[in-house]
Amino acid sequence: MSLAHGRSYLAIPGPSVMPERVLAAMHRSAPNIYEGDLVDLTAQVVADLRRVAMSTSHVAIYITNGHGTWEASVANLFSRGDKVLSLQTGRFGQGWAAHAAAMGVTVEALDFGLKTPVDPARVEAALRADRGHEIKVVFLTHVDTATSIRNDVAAVRAALDAAGHPALLAVDCIASLACDEFRFDDWGVDVMLAASQKGLMVPPGLGFVWVSDKAVAAAHKADLRTPYWDWGPRLAPEFYYQHFCGTAPTHHLFGMAESLKMILDEEGLAQVWARHRALARAVAAAFETWGEAGEIALNVADPASRAASVTAARIGNGGAQRLRTWCEQSAGVTLGIGLGMAEPGSATAGDFLRVAHMGHVNAHMTLGVLAVMEAGMQALAIPHGAGGIQAAAAVIAAEA
Repeated sequence: MSLAHGRSYLAIPGPSVMPERVLAAMHRSAPNIYEGDLVDLTAQVVADLRRVAMSTSHVAIYITNGHGTWEASVANLFSRGDKVLSLQTGRFGQGWAAHAAAMGVTVEALDFGLKTPVDPARVEAALRADRGHEIKVVFLTHVDTATSIRNDVAAVRAALDAAGHPALLAVDCIASLACDEFRFDDWGVDVMLAASQKGLMVPPGLGFVWVSDKAVAAAHKADLRTPYWDWGPRLAPEFYYQHFCGTAPTHHLFGMAESLKMILDEEGLAQVWARHRALARAVAAAFETWGEAGEIALNVADPASRAASVTAARIGNGGAQRLRTWCEQSAGVTLGIGLGMAEPGSATAGDFLRVAHMGHVNAHMTLGVLAVMEAGMQALAIPHGAGGIQAAAAVIAAEA
C-alpha cells in the first residue's frame, strides 16, 4: 500500500520549498515594463540583494540558472588564454571550471577530493608558485551541492593575501546564499554567484552576480564578453531594460521582492543562518545514529565543514537508491540523488543520496523527512542504528 497520496515533499537541493506568499506574489497580471512601480520594485530588489550578501558591491541580474551565472562570470573576467585557479571539492566546482575551459580559459585545478574542504595552505603555495601572475582569478565553491562540503571563504582570501597575489576571488554561493553565513565585503570577495531557486525560495529562472569595483575594472580588458552576458549595462543601466538585456522577468521580480522581505525584514538574516544550522545538525545527528549499525555515513566527517543547506550521505549496498525509491513511492518524499560520487552504472552508483534543508524549511518538515527515511529503512530491512529520530529531536529541542 502506498501512503504517498496527499501533498508531496521535495527534499532536494533546489528547487527548494517555495513559500505560499512568494507564489501568491507572482500570481498576478503583468505590469507596465517601461515605467512605474516595477522600476521602483527592481531598485528595491537590487538593494536587498546587496543586503543578503552583506555587500556594498554592484549586482547584475540575469534571466538564467546557476550554470548561466558561471558563464556570465567567465565572459566578463577573462580573455581567451587567461588562466584560472579552480579549487574543486566536488561536481559543481568541476563544472564551473569546465565552462571556463570550453570558453577558451586555461584551467589550473587543485582537487581536494569529495570529502574534505579546500586546504588554504595548498592554495597559498600554488599562488606563490605563479611568479608571473598568470592566474587571473581563483574559483571557489562555498558549498558544493554534490558533496555538501562547505569551504572557508575567508581562509582562502587570507591565502591570496599571504601570497601577495593580485588574482580576483570568485565564489559560487548558489547552494549557500541565505542558508550559510556569507559576508562579501568582510571576506574580500570580488565576484559572487547565486540563483533564485535555493535559499532565496523563488522558482528557477534568475541568476545573480555580485561584482566588486576591482572586478568591474578587470572586466574592461576581457574579450570573451558578448552582448547578453556583458554585465556592464546590467550593473549601471542607463535605461531600465538594460537591467535584463531586454524584457524584465516581471513575475520573478515580484517573487524575489517578497522572499527578500521575509529573509531580511521579518526573520532576519542572522536567524535564517541559525535556523539552517540547527536543521543541518538535526539531520547529521540522525545519520550519525543510524550509522552506528550497517553501512551508513555522512559524506563530510568534520562538522565544521558541513553545509547548512544540504547533507550528502552514503547508504551502502545500493541502500540509498532503494530508500529514495521507497520514500517517493510509498511516502511522498523525494530525496536528492547522489551527484558525482560514483560512476553511473558502477557497483556503488546506488549508494549515495542527499537531503536538502534549505529555504522555506522548518523543524517539523525536516523531522518529517527523517522519520520517513527511518520508516523506509525499517520497511527495506536496511541495517541502521536505533534512535535516529530521537537524536534529531534532541537537537531541535536544544535549539528551540
